[in-house]
Formats: sequence, C-alpha cells, structure tokens
Amino acid sequence: MIFMQAVILAGGFGTRLRPLTYTRPKPLLPILNKPMIARFIETIPDEVTQIIIPVNYMGNMMKEFFEKNDFGKEIIVVDENEPLGTGGAVKNVEKYLDDSFLVLNADAITSLNLSEFISFHKEKKGIGSISLYEVENVEEFGIVELDENSRILRFKEKPKKHEIFSNLANAGAYALELEILDYIKPGFVSMEREVFPNILDKGMYGFKFEGYWLDTGRASDYINAHKILLEMREKEIGENSVVKGAVGNHVVIGESCIIKGDIGEYTCIGNNVKIDEGTIVKNSVIMDKVKIGKNVTIENSILGEKSVIENDAKLRNLNIVS
Repeated sequence: MIFMQAVILAGGFGTRLRPLTYTRPKPLLPILNKPMIARFIETIPDEVTQIIIPVNYMGNMMKEFFEKNDFGKEIIVVDENEPLGTGGAVKNVEKYLDDSFLVLNADAITSLNLSEFISFHKEKKGIGSISLYEVENVEEFGIVELDENSRILRFKEKPKKHEIFSNLANAGAYALELEILDYIKPGFVSMEREVFPNILDKGMYGFKFEGYWLDTGRASDYINAHKILLEMREKEIGENSVVKGAVGNHVVIGESCIIKGDIGEYTCIGNNVKIDEGTIVKNSVIMDKVKIGKNVTIENSILGEKSVIENDAKLRNLNIVS
C-alpha cells in the first residue's frame, strides 16, 4: 500500500446553489475567499503526490484553474462526458490508478485527518475503509454498523425511521485497494448502493472521526461551513482595506475593500468589496467585487461576485443574489 494517489470527485452540477453555479462549478466557489477545492487539496498529506479529478459541469473552467495554479502535486483533470456516480467516476479513471488510493469529495468541509485515515486502512488490510461521522438527522445519510474491530457489518442508504440501526454516517472519504475496481461495472454506478454492500466479505472497515463534517450542497450548508471555519478565527482584515464601521469577531475581510457599514460576526467578505454607511451585514458570505448601498440589512445570505445591492434593501434568511 503506497498511497500516492487520490481521486477527487468534482463532477456535480451544484443545482442547489444556483444562481451561483451558473457561472462557475461548485468546487470553484470560495470558502473563506479561496476556491473550496483549493482549500480541500491543502488538507491532503504530502505522501499523496498525484491527484486525479473527474470533471463534468464546466470542466474547461476546472482545467484552466489547475493549469494556472500549482499545488505541489501532479494533478490530472479527466473529462466525464456524462454523470457516472461515485463508482462510475472512479471506474472512468481506472487507467491512471496503480496502487491503493483515496476517493474524496471536492465539496466536503471536514476535520478528517487523512494521514490517520490512511494509517487506519493500512493497519486493517481490507479492500476498503470508509470515513464515518456521528449525525442526528440519520435519514439523510447512508449509515453503517460496525463490529468491535471496526469491520463493517451492514449498510443502509437513507434509512426510514424503522430501518435505523446506527447514527454513524458515511462521510464520503474512502481508502481503497485496486481490487475494488473489479467490482465496478462501466457506466453509472453508485459506490454506496451497488458496490460496498456487495463486498463486505472482502473486508470493509469504518474509521470514526470527530470535529466537523459538512457537505456544502445547499445554501444553509454553505453558510454553516463558513461559520464553522470562522469560529476558529477572531478577525482578519486584508491588505489595503479601509474599515470605518464596527467589525465583530469571527470575521474575514478580503483585500482592497472599503467598509463604511457594520460587519457582524460570522461574516466573510471577499476582495474589492464596497459597503456604504448605515449598512449591517452579519452571518453572510459576500463574494468579490460586490457593491452594497446605504442602510442595507443583510443577514444569513450569500451575495455572488459583482452583485450590486441598492440603498435600503433587506436581505434575510438564505437569500442568494448573483
């Protein structure tokens, strides 16, 4: 088990984050003013030297991004001409894989320690290991049951109430052996529904972790992901930004901004943003080059790049403006 490769799944359409994803793929949406896939790649340990990224929606934009940015690893972007599911996407890049590999989701915000996860998989010597996280809303996830040795006994995708036997959810990060490719047919395949349940006898293990784990698929999740990460920061103001209003804790303000209004806690403001006097922004994400007029209230909302908000506007409760 060498573990020099990772497959990052990045082919989704991001439909629940429209209109933000009309102009860019979801993995390139910013998290704390950096594309989420870039922030995610920074968490991948040095022992992984090659990353394979299957793309579909706006694939050319993804290719251009990786051509312009160096992450210290070889990155191969592979076209996925049609949606293939988690299993199909991995099968589609089979020719690039030559040893044990990771499968990761580009849109996950997680505290999972990948080095510890890799070590766990090496120790168990099974065909695959799955990251697991305790959840309350069990019906929304795939759940697993473990024995005392962390071996997976059974799976259930999005169980009904009477089918719940665990609160351990599949957190979407996998450590796999090449052998698993023999159990994935070409075409659209769900790893979770069609592959994992059928290879339990080959040795599937579950790695439990604590901290945080969030899919950024919905506007509420996207805002909550920022809140989780902002909780770890007090206040950051970028270069050449002029701030005349009050600024709360857990706030990030980008570069070259002019802020005359007040910024409440758990707010991320991008670069080159202008906010006029009398305006209050809190618990929101404001992307680059946004202009906000006077006496505006923005709460629990997302403003896409280059948005313009006129005087006296009120935006609350998961408004998305783009």
